[in-house]
Amino acid sequence: MRVPPTAMVLGGVVSVQFGGALAATLINEIGAPGTVAVRLALAVPILLLIARPTLRRRSRRDLGAVLAFGTVLGLMNLCFYLSLERLPLGVAVTIEFIGPLGLAAVMSRRRRDFVAAAAAAIGVVLVNGHELSEVDWLGVAFAAAAGVLWAGYILLSAETGRRFAQLDGLALAMVVATAITVPVGFATTTDLIHWRTILIGLAIAVLSSVLPYSLETLALRTMRPAVFGILMSLEPAVGATAGYLILHQLLTPVQLAGMACVVGASIAITRTSQTEAPDL
Repeated sequence: MRVPPTAMVLGGVVSVQFGGALAATLINEIGAPGTVAVRLALAVPILLLIARPTLRRRSRRDLGAVLAFGTVLGLMNLCFYLSLERLPLGVAVTIEFIGPLGLAAVMSRRRRDFVAAAAAAIGVVLVNGHELSEVDWLGVAFAAAAGVLWAGYILLSAETGRRFAQLDGLALAMVVATAITVPVGFATTTDLIHWRTILIGLAIAVLSSVLPYSLETLALRTMRPAVFGILMSLEPAVGATAGYLILHQLLTPVQLAGMACVVGASIAITRTSQTEAPDL
């Protein structure tokens, strides 16, 4: 039975946000680099077992696409988890979301969508919910960097999906991402090899890597990157919900208003993106 690409993306949204909430609990114990290293290291064998990719008869452009995709993937996860060390999950996701939302606005090339993107930027300011002197700017910078990398992830995932069958490209890219992040993780902590860390890391690997990346990679084969960015508008709301249910992070009315600005901007872009409607 064919699963609509929209359902794949939405399923990935729920999975990755609750996986992020679970990861936040592990970050407090082993740090962001260590959590990323455990997550990707445990996700790679699962994906390799499922996809069983091969490098035979691959062009340099194919390998270049995988290398770029894996590099962006690893750095995106590292930046986002570094932001989780300093910001609530809902706030970090809202700031990070500027990346795909900006991509959707740029690809639509409509003036009203740029206005919506500007409203989303105002929402990001509000979502911090503090005086400027109290804002954790390093956390904001990490979340913003993750957002830029997320936009690159969307484009490179689509390109890799066109060059490789099934999940082959994703599995190979995850190997690259792991090769980048694992040395950093081991350099920052020695507590990675522990049964509790591995057990929680395995759950995070499935929720935050295997399931959502697989669904997104398959969906992006038939879905335009702009539409994908629009559908991700639920990320901030789902992230705030996961943060509240698992981490007991309650956002203030001002922060919720900022989140509403971001989600509202996505809805505005969705309503004006008539040309992408068939992909849904």
